[in-house]
Amino acid sequence: MRWTLKPKPNQDTVNDLSKALQVEKSIASLLVQRGIESYEQAKYFFRPSLDDLHDPFLMKDMHKAVSRIETAISNNENIMVYGDYDVDGTTAVSLMSSYLSSTYPNVTTYIPDRYEEGYGISYKGIDYAADNDISLIIALDCGIKAIDKVVHAKEKNVDFIICDHHRPGPKVPDAIAVLDPKQDDCNYPFDELCGCGVGFKLIQALASKKGKTIEDLTQYLDLVATAIGADIVPMVGENRILAHYGLKVINTSPRAGFKAIIDQIKKETLTITDVVFIIAPRINAAGRMKHGQYAVDLLTQTDMETATKYAEEIEAFNSDRKDTDKRITKEALEHIEEQEEQERFTTVVYSEDWHKGVIGIVASRLIETYYRPTLVFTKSGNKLAASARSVKGFDVYNALEACSEHIEQFGGHKYAAGLTLEEKNYEAFKQKFEEVVKTTIDKNLLTPEVTIDTQIDLDDITPKFYRILSQFAPFGPGNMAPVFMTDCLNDTGYGKCVGEDQSHLRITATQTGSTKLVCIGFGLGDKLDLIADKKEFKAAYSIDENHWQGSVNLQLKLRDIKE
Repeated sequence: MRWTLKPKPNQDTVNDLSKALQVEKSIASLLVQRGIESYEQAKYFFRPSLDDLHDPFLMKDMHKAVSRIETAISNNENIMVYGDYDVDGTTAVSLMSSYLSSTYPNVTTYIPDRYEEGYGISYKGIDYAADNDISLIIALDCGIKAIDKVVHAKEKNVDFIICDHHRPGPKVPDAIAVLDPKQDDCNYPFDELCGCGVGFKLIQALASKKGKTIEDLTQYLDLVATAIGADIVPMVGENRILAHYGLKVINTSPRAGFKAIIDQIKKETLTITDVVFIIAPRINAAGRMKHGQYAVDLLTQTDMETATKYAEEIEAFNSDRKDTDKRITKEALEHIEEQEEQERFTTVVYSEDWHKGVIGIVASRLIETYYRPTLVFTKSGNKLAASARSVKGFDVYNALEACSEHIEQFGGHKYAAGLTLEEKNYEAFKQKFEEVVKTTIDKNLLTPEVTIDTQIDLDDITPKFYRILSQFAPFGPGNMAPVFMTDCLNDTGYGKCVGEDQSHLRITATQTGSTKLVCIGFGLGDKLDLIADKKEFKAAYSIDENHWQGSVNLQLKLRDIKE
């Protein structure tokens, strides 16, 4: 791994902030690195407030969207809430349908089938609406590129409100309203909302017209926080506020569906990391292995007994998902090993038998082994479908855009995207994608990087230091958990490989013989020799708590170690 130490911030600013907040300079330094230089900025950071959320009517087309929904309700129209089958889409549909259904009966939900309809708005969904006398579709987490689909809907007398957060193309659909803060002509102050976040702004606007305040909507924030974590949007600005309060809801008064999942995993207090790695995969498993509607049914259920049954079903889907992605990852790695021996800047693999629901996970797993922009293809009907994942610092969306002559359709973000193409174009696309990445990527980006905030000594790691650090949460892009470096470390002699396959490293580190801290390094078992016989080493790590048999101790979560 490349170790990159962040530049030291201005020391005068650090000293001033340290005095103003009455915290250690190491804490003040971490804050200044995050752009927090004054008492007021620190207050905003440490005490997120719902009052700091922006006025939803600042978003382009919000007035039009609210007006059309109000008209639909007053005319007794049927409304369909339509969303993608991933976590962001299903939470957004659950949020919007729950809110509307609380006061209006004529609301139905629609999640496209991953295999029959694919990503985004489908002709089948529009035709279903038209056949069932539905005159308004509210699309969430999709639709920004559905130009032809919206034309088709108009021909069937079906109106669209689009709530999306993906990058628009050169033209946007001719819908009644398009809510997407990434539009160039949208002046909304925060453009990094997830799809569920855009949906929340719409219900905030609708509620405000009825004289309701933001406090009346906090019950929906468990859904928003889950989408923010799962969709890996920046944990700054409104996202951080919404995630902060959403986590409170998850931990104090979660909806029945979340409670049913939490009861199964038997964990007391969930962090955003737990939401991302425990709750989100289960919600996602429904759309991956069966149908996304199962997730919506779970998340909108109010009866605890029924929610528990749904959660058990989804647990079974998640178990199938784990087995399937493990098998396909193994097959994909074998495919790569069989390919010709030459330096490649990309990883592109294909098998017509691979399960479409897990190819995104497989792409992420392949990056763990071959750190390259990665595409995993499978057969989908008479086309090929792929999930793309990227390495830190490289925009895979732009790279796909440069290959667009070979692609039928694509969409997504900087680090994750999806696409379809004709099978006859696969080889030409694969070659072009390799050329584009080879000529545009900074070669350093092909080595995994650990970014280190600052260097400290083990003696600096006290319960008080950790207590303040933990208030930096919730963590995510733009506000990652601080990573520290300490050198001149030795193992006390009990370092060993642990885990079922002995792939993890457990060390008790000491620096001067006084402070001793347990370190756990997942996937670092092959570095045992570096610490054997009390050899001196340096470590890059984050700090967390280890809960074991009723006792709680600080531990270091190793990112990497070096001589």
